[in-house]
Amino acid sequence: MNFEQFETLLVESIDERLLSVTLNRPKAANAFNTQMVRDLYQLFEQISLASEPVRCIILTGAGTRAFCAGADLKERKGMDDAAWTRQHLEIERMARAIKDCPIPIIGAVNGAAFGGGCEIACLLDFLYASDTARFALPETGLGIIPGAGGTQTLPRAVGARRAKEIILSGQPFGAAEALEWGLVNKVFAAQELLPATTRAAQKIAANAPVAVKQAKQAVDRGGQMSLADGLAFEIEAYHRTVPTQDRREGVLAFNEKRTPKFEGR
Repeated sequence: MNFEQFETLLVESIDERLLSVTLNRPKAANAFNTQMVRDLYQLFEQISLASEPVRCIILTGAGTRAFCAGADLKERKGMDDAAWTRQHLEIERMARAIKDCPIPIIGAVNGAAFGGGCEIACLLDFLYASDTARFALPETGLGIIPGAGGTQTLPRAVGARRAKEIILSGQPFGAAEALEWGLVNKVFAAQELLPATTRAAQKIAANAPVAVKQAKQAVDRGGQMSLADGLAFEIEAYHRTVPTQDRREGVLAFNEKRTPKFEGR
């Protein structure tokens, strides 16, 4: 997998199927400035169009202090309304590129995920967190509201009433609460977070890529439909897997009592 180098991201192949993406501004608590926003949407747009065999992505932050502290408010100091709006258009593009990525993305939240950092986490397919992770959407205390999807993605994870409490108060909460409320799937000691996330990513990457993509799409899009429409969409996604070589290989491997070798076709 040959992805370009980015100023604010570390992009590394764990193996030929797994990609690790690290938000890499540790001195700024991995807060995203305009350059990181551009790096993120360029990377995820590139991944979406690539023919490279990426099957799962891990997204984390550099260091132990933070996953991502949100937008870099030092860069925003003194921005006039027009400049703020121009930058936010790029943030919106970043959020769409992450959310629309057809490849599963697991978040490894290794520290503070505040503001836009919490919103990035909410855009991912699911989250593992260290026991030191903390989350917050403090935007109302800055005179704005979450603007990278937070008012839409957080309620879908924790329910509308809980999301209103979090967003309207801006109060931080910890990994244990995030687990209890359904925002994160599992919590690990800090040193175990990346190994555990990698094991989960490897399990996903070992499954049939076409089936994984179709299942992800069925969950994401079906969840925005009525039950009847969602069921119809699921059947359409199911039938896209039927003519694949991977479907034939999966059944054959099961009957031959061996591990299937999926090729994504």
